[in-house]
Amino acid sequence: MKIDKSDQIFEGGRKLPIMEDFYTLQGEGYNMGKAAYFVRIGGCDVGCSWCDTKQSWNARLFPPVAIEDIISKATNMPAKTIVVTGGEPSLYPLDYFTDRLRREGVKTMVETSGAYELTGTWDWVCLSPKKQSPPLQQNLDRADELKVIIQKEEDLRWAEANASKVNPECLLFLQPEWSKRDEIMDTLTNYVMANTQWSISLQAHKYMRIP
Repeated sequence: MKIDKSDQIFEGGRKLPIMEDFYTLQGEGYNMGKAAYFVRIGGCDVGCSWCDTKQSWNARLFPPVAIEDIISKATNMPAKTIVVTGGEPSLYPLDYFTDRLRREGVKTMVETSGAYELTGTWDWVCLSPKKQSPPLQQNLDRADELKVIIQKEEDLRWAEANASKVNPECLLFLQPEWSKRDEIMDTLTNYVMANTQWSISLQAHKYMRIP
């Protein structure tokens, strides 16, 4: 399903296909362990085989809804931080959403594959590139954090290829794919010890048994 950011059903970003929203702790990457309000947008055509939210892929299941309630809830949480994830956020017009949140003093973060033009004003961009839909260079340039999912040793070449394209300040993380973590952890541990520009990210929320 091709999504047009200019489609009138989004009303310039005043409506978005929200799958779920909840307050929890960030489970991965640089901000792991910090509280944030999460908003998962439905719709994704990247199609990662290991995705643990495949129910988010079909955008037709999530008709666009007004985002004012989301803004109100995020604003009233103790942690004035929102994380927009998916699905794939870069499919949608997000300028209005982020502008409203920032005016309310909410820090804006996004997790994206970067496969499409990313709209919105972001305090933190976590880019998780996928081979089947490589990220645009403009999104590599914007990334504050590069988080590459590793299933097998040869995926490290993909990680390095993307690391060579991000800005020098971008933080680099290798994350074992959850179902392969026991098989790949020794490889990642040794790789990071030898290539110290990288850190390891773990899906801590799964260990903590939180959303």
